[in-house]
Amino acid sequence: MDRVQWMVAAAVLLVAGLGGWWFGGAPEPPPPLRVTEAAAAGTVTVHVAGEVAHPGLVEVAAGSRVADAVAGAGGLLTTADPTGLNLAAPVVDGQQVVVRAVGQTMAPDTTGRVHLNTAAAADLESIPGVGPVLAARIVAFRAENGPFATAEDLLGVAGIGEAKLAAMRDAVVVP
Repeated sequence: MDRVQWMVAAAVLLVAGLGGWWFGGAPEPPPPLRVTEAAAAGTVTVHVAGEVAHPGLVEVAAGSRVADAVAGAGGLLTTADPTGLNLAAPVVDGQQVVVRAVGQTMAPDTTGRVHLNTAAAADLESIPGVGPVLAARIVAFRAENGPFATAEDLLGVAGIGEAKLAAMRDAVVVP
């Protein structure tokens, strides 16, 4: 190698070394996590029953999902059937989440009322004043907003007002 090639090689090594020193330093630590009072104070209590490790009352942060409540109850047992749960549904204060065993079905309501949080659209059509379109809206609302806590929550469904709710109230059960 002649003298020019040595100088070019030295310059390349110098630039590479400076670049490594400049960019290869220790990364700056992330800023500390700050918990706001609203997040720290906002909790809801959910009753988790059935095929979980520790059934009972579970406190989770406001805005949590069914999956968080189940995890707070120790998680699913091996006998649990998670397909009957919408783990992504938001939970509300006072809600009950029932985790059924594989092959277990919900006991039928002996009064003939429809379980609002578990009924399929076809079952909802048996409610007075509910046709296929409104039944589909109820199912979509339930999927988007989580289970109904009270019958009055039906007022959030497009097409259900006070009069329609009054006609439906005796035909539904909100577990």
